[in-house]
Amino acid sequence: MNRSDINVTQYDWNSRHGDAFLETQDSFNEGDFAMANGPLTRRGILKLSGGVFVLTAAGAGSILTGSDTAIAGEIYTGLLGGTGAGGYDVVSYHTAGRAVKGKRGYTAEWKGATWRFSSKENRDAFQANPARYAPQYGGHCAYAAAQDYKAKGDPNQWNIVNGKLYLNFNASIKRRWEQDIPGYIAAGDRNWPGLAGS
Repeated sequence: MNRSDINVTQYDWNSRHGDAFLETQDSFNEGDFAMANGPLTRRGILKLSGGVFVLTAAGAGSILTGSDTAIAGEIYTGLLGGTGAGGYDVVSYHTAGRAVKGKRGYTAEWKGATWRFSSKENRDAFQANPARYAPQYGGHCAYAAAQDYKAKGDPNQWNIVNGKLYLNFNASIKRRWEQDIPGYIAAGDRNWPGLAGS
């Protein structure tokens, strides 16, 4: 697999979906993945939806299957269908300094996703200024955005940097991202406009 291929870091597709479409190449630390019939292109679309995923194959140029836009959209909604930040209260990261699950009774709609909150006050704060509280890169993995691709963001793997919330794929990727936060943020900010609509 060459460097122009996407580097989907540390996602064990095989243990979740079998190896019919993907198989690991090398170790999870390297995280390179390929489809059974060729490598995934850098701009390939990754997404999960109830065990169904969509991929654009290199050379095939077509989507294989699926209907949800979990990773393909601007806001990552794959952890809890249609829900931003996996249903976690994005205001709580800023106010309580921890990840708090939102409740169905306190929701707001923003950018095509439903956002859940642990309290009416947090919902109202979000509605007054959603861009202040929403995770950067739409809740996609900050490290992946810096590498010019999209991957899920885990609401339990987070950082607040200069008042902005960043999610990462998993604990290992979060540690990698923390080794050069300013550099990865600068790269993610450069790449995100091109990734946001893909």
